[in-house]
Amino acid sequence: MLLSEIQERERRFKLALRAGIPVVLLISLVLYSTFFKDNTIKLNMENGIIMAAIFFITVYFIYFLIDISVKETLIDQATQGYNQKAFIAQLEDYKPNTLVMLIIKNLSTISENYSTEDVDLLLYSVIHKLNQELAKLGYSKALIARRYGAEFLIAIDKDADDIQKVFENFIENNKIINEIALHYQFAVITNTGEELEKDIIYLKDIMATQYQSNRKDKPVQHIKDAKEVSETENCVINSLKKKNLLLSFRPLLNTKTDTIDIYEISVKLKSVQIGNILPRVYLPIVNRLGLGREYDMALVKHIIDLLPLVDESISLSFNLSPFSLRDENFQKKFFSYLEESSVDPSRLIIELYERKTHHDLSAYLKTLNKFRAKGIRIAIDNFGSSNASMEYMKHFNFDIVQFDRDYVTKLEDANTYAMLNSMVSMTRELRITTVAKWVDKESQKNKLKALGIDYLQGFGIAKPISEKQLIDTYN
Repeated sequence: MLLSEIQERERRFKLALRAGIPVVLLISLVLYSTFFKDNTIKLNMENGIIMAAIFFITVYFIYFLIDISVKETLIDQATQGYNQKAFIAQLEDYKPNTLVMLIIKNLSTISENYSTEDVDLLLYSVIHKLNQELAKLGYSKALIARRYGAEFLIAIDKDADDIQKVFENFIENNKIINEIALHYQFAVITNTGEELEKDIIYLKDIMATQYQSNRKDKPVQHIKDAKEVSETENCVINSLKKKNLLLSFRPLLNTKTDTIDIYEISVKLKSVQIGNILPRVYLPIVNRLGLGREYDMALVKHIIDLLPLVDESISLSFNLSPFSLRDENFQKKFFSYLEESSVDPSRLIIELYERKTHHDLSAYLKTLNKFRAKGIRIAIDNFGSSNASMEYMKHFNFDIVQFDRDYVTKLEDANTYAMLNSMVSMTRELRITTVAKWVDKESQKNKLKALGIDYLQGFGIAKPISEKQLIDTYN
């Protein structure tokens, strides 16, 4: 049985005592004073009204306490684990050393294809199987809560050095529950402090970091130290305030002219305390704190200021958040700063990477056309990795398409090659410039050139250069 279920039963029993004892005492006193004091029972209208009033007050009082019990329940009704409010309250006394967040990533798909009863039973099964697994391994007092939707929180009050292995094994052994396939993700934060609610938010950042670094050839980092994460957040905020952007430039080879005339920008944040901070680390923090537009505007201004320092033949490609692009204030600041400069707008290439199609596609495409109207080129990155990229292609004529890395790294696969060949033919008919990245081998370079791809980028082409090197080379 879950710890939350045990505590909920105790709470309801205490509430029943609180409700029952006063009511019994009240009835006893009233009966004594009304009927038994003179040892004579008079069944008249006055006594009938008193008895009816006692009955009404008793029922109302009990109903009121039951209503309070429901509203103040500790448990989530579907899973019987703690609800989020009760979980946070428990943490104050529990003082956990380790917090874990477990997410069922495909719950929305499951909900679309199964009944509410099936989904509730699935969630109930997950949390109870997890509780059994933890109890078996000695974590019998672990607190388990459902935060909302598909998110579960687990608090453990002692050092859990093997906790990553515990959850990896749980996921491996519970990929299918109630004949439903599940896709999990989890993150762990240790050495938690006084700000436990903030530590829970940090867990989301760690998960976003896992997504950003979704490399099949690298192990996923699930565990972070709370103090380290907190320090990183402070450094990100300070670096952004000071506009400490560190840009590097990845060369794109023009296969028609055999020259480099586009550089793709990657950005890190400079920090004296912890060193350079990667995008997969700082972007989740920046977005959570609502600083995405400030970051994107700092990047835009940096690039516009840089372009006059290099040859006019050089263009720069960079990523901006769709949320910034759709923001009217951001657009005004962007266009105003561009107009005040002497930069040719066509030297700016904005890269988009959309995992999902925007809910108001027509309005978003009008936004993109505002940038196109200024002469700025629009590229779609990771093309072919999701249905969203193809949906955008149906409605918007991009200037540049950058193919997803799998089409280059798996070029030897016949199916992959055929799909890439088909997409190249499509883009050629639409007169869209094509880019293949992650080119590391000469064989890849030759095949991609034979396919007719316009630009190649990767270590097999040229290594990234610093901002100083860019200026020294093209000034």
